[in-house]
Amino acid sequence: MTSIAVLVGNPHPSSRTTSVAEEVAAQLADLTGAEVLPTIELAAYADRVFVVPDPEIDALVEEVSTADVVVVASPTYKAAYTGLLKAFLDRVDTGGLDGVVAVPVLTIGSPAHTLAVEHTLRPLLVELGATVPVRGLAFPAAEVDDRTRLVSAWLAPHRRALESLLAR
Repeated sequence: MTSIAVLVGNPHPSSRTTSVAEEVAAQLADLTGAEVLPTIELAAYADRVFVVPDPEIDALVEEVSTADVVVVASPTYKAAYTGLLKAFLDRVDTGGLDGVVAVPVLTIGSPAHTLAVEHTLRPLLVELGATVPVRGLAFPAAEVDDRTRLVSAWLAPHRRALESLLAR
């Protein structure tokens, strides 16, 4: 069965970013029949992300690297993703996401940050070897209560591409 990992780089647990990332994963699972793995909230590991080696962090890197799909989400910080997310992804070897389909998600506070997901997070995921077949989601954080509809609207034009990659 196809697996979907959810990786959230928000330094605050149970954030709006987490809610949006989990909604993306749920809708992808509905589309493909995939299993959604428990969400990895990096806020819980912030004090250890720079500790090498750390068996638990290493296991999380392995989980992300071996999932079929990974939803990678962060709030927008300085027109990019968080340092927490970057520090975690720095532990993934170059090519470590080969064979993984990645879906980049940034929660944004302003429409001025709409392109940040494509100009910052997508290139990082591609550098690590992930396939990023669809446009990333720049989600207005203030609209988190409407996430089901907004994620569905984002997913609609990408359904065919994702279904063909992630066939049941």
